[in-house]
Amino acid sequence: MSGEVLLRGVELHPRQDPVDCRIRGGAVVEIGRRLRPRPDEFVVRGDGGALLPGLADHHLHLAAMAARRASLDVSPLSRHGLASSVAQAVAGEDGWVRAVGYDDVVHGDLDRSVLDGWNRVLPVRVQHRSGALWVVNSPGLERLGALAAAHAGIERERTGRPTGRLWRADAWLREVLGGRPPSLRAVGARLAALGVTHVADATPDQGAGHLVSEAVRREELPQHIMTMAADAGLPPHPRLSIGPLKFVVADHALPDVDDLAGRMRQAHTNGRPVAVHCVTRTALALTLAALDRAGGLDGDRVEHCAVADRAGAAELAARGIRVVTQPTLVALRGDDYWERVDPADRPDLWRYAGLLHAGVRVAASSDAPYGDPDPWAGLRAAAERLTPSGRVLGADERVPVEVALRSMFSPLDDPGGPARRIAVGRPADLVLLDRPWSEAVRAPDAGHVRATFIEGRIAHGAQQLG
Repeated sequence: MSGEVLLRGVELHPRQDPVDCRIRGGAVVEIGRRLRPRPDEFVVRGDGGALLPGLADHHLHLAAMAARRASLDVSPLSRHGLASSVAQAVAGEDGWVRAVGYDDVVHGDLDRSVLDGWNRVLPVRVQHRSGALWVVNSPGLERLGALAAAHAGIERERTGRPTGRLWRADAWLREVLGGRPPSLRAVGARLAALGVTHVADATPDQGAGHLVSEAVRREELPQHIMTMAADAGLPPHPRLSIGPLKFVVADHALPDVDDLAGRMRQAHTNGRPVAVHCVTRTALALTLAALDRAGGLDGDRVEHCAVADRAGAAELAARGIRVVTQPTLVALRGDDYWERVDPADRPDLWRYAGLLHAGVRVAASSDAPYGDPDPWAGLRAAAERLTPSGRVLGADERVPVEVALRSMFSPLDDPGGPARRIAVGRPADLVLLDRPWSEAVRAPDAGHVRATFIEGRIAHGAQQLG
């Protein structure tokens, strides 16, 4: 639903006194008390509900979210359960058995031989929960032509025979498998229902930008989208922007610092900041060293920053490097992190408040589908830092809901920067809640989202408002 809308009796965050808000032409055009409805306007009773700027998810993976909907989720299963599921699985439309959520600690090591023992009839590929690794059985490797392929991520035995492990090979898989790209319509609708109006797609691969661009053009995605992919020359669209160039500092194959610096320098020359995936102390140190050699550019950022001590935080702040973190990963996997990391790293895991205190700009995000795409769950996780067992992981790293929320109001190209606000002349990218903010802040929940507006159009909630 689009056109002119008059929201009556809404609480403009952070104000608490109800006002009326008129939307026309995709923007907020008037704010005041008891505005007179016009004949062509759709009038919505706000009933004192909070009206917020639309939420931004500063790091997720749109195509992976769509693909996950058609995948077998093995994360809650034991190794025996994984084996049984793979053995009994039915192939999807593309002829593959596709499983996600594999955890090497829970499920043990996997390679082609293990998967062959479970299912040698159908091609099978199983994704590690980190998204960095696929394990493929022999029929799958044959279908992919992996023996003769030259991709660097194909792990091999000394004889040259593929082990079945494919590292950071998503772009190659898409190219080899072909077929139609997944529709992103359901993903866009789900995000709109959560109040998400702005999305940074952190998929780095060549081709990912064109996939997202086409989805925006076909109106599958109503959100404003910023892509971090390597694609160049994307067709212009008012809701699509080119963001920082994504780099992955993978711990299983750390890059040469001079090579990394050279690629960063080239990105900067092309006018793009860099967004660097770092999940260990070593990866962060390497990234900082490479950025020092490349020289910084405003907008440079570190994704995840899963381990950062005080010295690392100070170095990030001194260089003006932003951090995009994922609070729900603590809620989903905090116990695993605690048990599996070096004990010396435990005080520095998934820091938030400590980074802010050091002067680092920090923004919350989801990393969906590897984290929970629900931003309201992200607000709770940032404030509580509760693991699945109820342990508080880093009590000093908790931040108030309002602090995490402000980061979700920050622009896509300035994560952790000044919050977008509702004002006359500003874009009508808005979230209407079913209650005042003073109530919603005590227990943030996606169920409180009554409607989502993107460029003045009702992207979610038309039936409830009608």
